[in-house]
Amino acid sequence: MRDPNEPFANLRALDILAIAAHPDDVEQTCGGTMIRMAEQGYRTGVLDLTAGDMGTRGTSELRIEESQAAAGHLLLSWRQNLKWPDARLENTITTRMTMAGVIRRIRPRTVILPYWTGRHPDHYRAAEIGYEACFLAGLRKLEEETEPHRPFKILYSSLYANVTPSFVVDITRQFERRMAALLSYKSQYGDSAEGSDLFPAQAEVEERLASVARFYGNLIGVKYGEPFVVKESMQVDDVVNMAVRSI
Repeated sequence: MRDPNEPFANLRALDILAIAAHPDDVEQTCGGTMIRMAEQGYRTGVLDLTAGDMGTRGTSELRIEESQAAAGHLLLSWRQNLKWPDARLENTITTRMTMAGVIRRIRPRTVILPYWTGRHPDHYRAAEIGYEACFLAGLRKLEEETEPHRPFKILYSSLYANVTPSFVVDITRQFERRMAALLSYKSQYGDSAEGSDLFPAQAEVEERLASVARFYGNLIGVKYGEPFVVKESMQVDDVVNMAVRSI
């Protein structure tokens, strides 16, 4: 994976950028999809907004280090952490402009955001900031140093939302690698006495995530899947060769 501190000017455009509130969010919600896209030759990247410094376990420095180890399993071309305050994300002009600047520099065609509602305020704030930054990034006069760029497609990872997905990605072949990426966060998912009353054991984490992925995979007739929602209608050009049986 490319050094995340390398100047933006030296980066090739990304095909897919996943934006997440915390390190390990992408690994839980759309990591298999990121791996599958990388295996298909697309340049993929992750922008983590915080280092999870308010978490019970680990430190911000350790979680960033773990995120870089996870990036190897995800086959990412780029990953960066903005180190914004954990559990205190706010949708401000500063956060929107900062993220818009990143988007103009790495020029992703597709952006994956967290679903727009959820238990943790950081998650839906990340969705708000991400969407608005994608729009602002396309304004020609936003800044003089970069060219305007507005991503073509925005997807919302809906794995933890109780909603019907617009589509599900088959991650059966990528599931074990996705799990390896998640378990790179030993401070969060390794068996530890610290916070043991709040965190399930590693074996339980693996079982839960496998069960969720099996549920979504079953919706499309595969073993493991990851769900997504889009706000716009999807175009179908061939109604004879559509995937997933109706009856």
